[in-house]
Amino acid sequence: MRKVDSRENNSALDQYLQSGSFIDSDNPKIIDFVETVTANQDKEIERIIALYLAIRDEIVYDPYFVGRDESYYRASDCLAAGRGFCIPKAALLAAGARILGVPARVGYADVKNHLTTEKLDALVGSNLYRWHSYAELYIDGLWVKATPAFNKSLCERFGVHTLEFDGRHDSLLQEFDRSGRQHMEYMKQRGHFQDVPYQEILQAFIEYHPLWLDNRIESAGMASSDNWG
Repeated sequence: MRKVDSRENNSALDQYLQSGSFIDSDNPKIIDFVETVTANQDKEIERIIALYLAIRDEIVYDPYFVGRDESYYRASDCLAAGRGFCIPKAALLAAGARILGVPARVGYADVKNHLTTEKLDALVGSNLYRWHSYAELYIDGLWVKATPAFNKSLCERFGVHTLEFDGRHDSLLQEFDRSGRQHMEYMKQRGHFQDVPYQEILQAFIEYHPLWLDNRIESAGMASSDNWG
């Protein structure tokens, strides 16, 4: 997390409260969702944590739900589908935070998943994922990272600690699983953005992950045991 310089004043933060094309925080369905999952929380930090948990666990992580269309990267479409990979789930968390009046943006990094399946490795082209996404929330003068990608049931199935978020400290993917095996490795930081940089991500996927991008496996119902990416 990073303490914000005094020069990063309210006007500079305003952009991170505005609705975007992909972080579409003005969408009525997202507004209803946020109001529902935070209805019983009185404090801002409690509302943020409740929102994080709802997106982490109620929106199923599905690395096969990827394609060229913008809908695969947009917050409202992720909510409507009830599933998505890291990019739309992070966008949905950022959108929800903005609805709560908390400035939010999306960050990206290239990561290696050392525990991914052979099936998904073959589809992606390797275990290196370009443009993995998380959200950054501005809470009490700090930018704090939050990663709502992997739902709890999926983590339990693969023997990985469920990623928690307390609203105070960065919450990034775990380096090791419960048995000590290497899990996630951050290889390259790509910075943060006011909205999802769809065209940049699409071009990277076309170059590095063409099979993953164009051969989406239709998945229905609950996430399968292969949903690890």
